[in-house]
Amino acid sequence: MLRNVVERYVWLHQSTGYSYRKHGYILRNFSSFAEALGDKFVRANTAIAWARLGPTGNARQSRLRHVRHFARLMHAEDARHEVPPAYTFGPILPRRRPHIFSIREVRALLKATAALGPRGSLRPRVYTTLFGLLAVTGLRISEALALDLGDVTADGLVIRKTKFRKSRLIPLHGSTREALDRYLLVRIRSARGNDAVFLSLRGTRLGYQSSFTMFRQIVGRLKIGDGALRRRPRLHDLRHTFAVRSIEDCSWDRESLTRHMLSLSTYLGHAQLSDTYWYLQATPRLLAEIAARTEAQAGRRS
Repeated sequence: MLRNVVERYVWLHQSTGYSYRKHGYILRNFSSFAEALGDKFVRANTAIAWARLGPTGNARQSRLRHVRHFARLMHAEDARHEVPPAYTFGPILPRRRPHIFSIREVRALLKATAALGPRGSLRPRVYTTLFGLLAVTGLRISEALALDLGDVTADGLVIRKTKFRKSRLIPLHGSTREALDRYLLVRIRSARGNDAVFLSLRGTRLGYQSSFTMFRQIVGRLKIGDGALRRRPRLHDLRHTFAVRSIEDCSWDRESLTRHMLSLSTYLGHAQLSDTYWYLQATPRLLAEIAARTEAQAGRRS
């Protein structure tokens, strides 16, 4: 059965250290679609028909790309697996440009969350601490929401449920630790039967959808970004902001910058240094520094 081949493919990737949850879900969905048509091997026409169910051009191309990667490996074992053609739905559009938050915007965001209701509830403290923590640590939202009380240690935050199933320690600045400790004093009294650091109004672990919705509402109300719904900043943009500001504050000699990039990549929990480059975005401060360095280098050569 095609599903068995998919499971072996997913296991192969997971055995090398990748969680492969999203990819596995996508490929299992494809195998169910293909088997319903009676396919025992990957068929190009079936893959295209399944990919066409995606809601956007990028989604359709992404779905087809996942099947192509799977089919290429399986074709090497058994030529009866067909490899679908690339770019059937056109090229993937350029990535959406992340919004790099200014200090003023972060402060406005935290001030707005501190004013949330219901009055006297834990809710404003939860979102103020959560969004503040994302801004100053660059954590993935999934990592922050997965934090348990025992993960807050004297040395920092222990991130156990990472994207690549590797634990890491996140040291905290003194001011960040003080803010987190103030929150925890109140949080521990709120729900003693739950170990989650961030709680919902019901006393359960705070979920992604609730966090996403609250963030979108607040940045929309504050008119952060260009104002159009599809262009409002995303929660993940706080992670981009952390990476960019970290580079801005780095010493710009080559050796220091190299060491900083390696440290930043480890801190962010990336499997490869190239993944960290994806988070870097040009800002006026970075461009000014680059221009100054380029002029200085040109002056030395002349």
